[in-house]
Amino acid sequence: MSAILFNVTTAALLVLMFKAGMLLVDGEPIRRRPFPWAAAALTAVAVAAVLLQVTWPGAMDALDSDPRRSGWWRVVTSVFMQNGGILGGAWNILTLAAIAALAQWFWRWPLMLALFAAGVLLPQHIDALFGETARSTDPRNFAGSSGATYFLAATLAAGVLLTSSATKDRLLAASVPAAGLAMWLAQDNGHGLVACYGFVLGLAVLATTRRLTADAGPGDG
Repeated sequence: MSAILFNVTTAALLVLMFKAGMLLVDGEPIRRRPFPWAAAALTAVAVAAVLLQVTWPGAMDALDSDPRRSGWWRVVTSVFMQNGGILGGAWNILTLAAIAALAQWFWRWPLMLALFAAGVLLPQHIDALFGETARSTDPRNFAGSSGATYFLAATLAAGVLLTSSATKDRLLAASVPAAGLAMWLAQDNGHGLVACYGFVLGLAVLATTRRLTADAGPGDG
């Protein structure tokens, strides 16, 4: 029962963040948006990694982030390994594709890729900073793209909070870190905590870009 509740709350948090991302599309039909090639490239890497797992039995041992094994590359390659079975892997890839596309349309591709990279690299550094060993802030369990996807998705909620004037939209955005923190405290669910990290970083990045744009002025571009 606890495993079912864990999965339901984890999925519900992603739905909240997806809705936030859709608000940022401003109601414009997605088919009219430019093709999100950077998001497609990320998804293609994830699909290629799954195919590698299928064809090479040693892929997980060589590329996951098991701390008992050495390899500087593991923190990156482990993101594209999937260890949730067929359904879990399919869910991770589909949600990565959807969230990355929304993030590319809002942030543009350079920032989208930078924020995704932050979602890959930050958890291990935060663990090291606080000496965290028992309750890891990385939900990947040595492999999986969900942590980076939730981090990136939370930046979209931050975007809604700072750009929308509608109270209901801002409440939806604010519910993301609140729900994420509750999931972390109640379930030790790392997806919730990385969503909090992504939300805070999204606020900081958007505030910074707004300030830089304001300082540049309309005639300085």
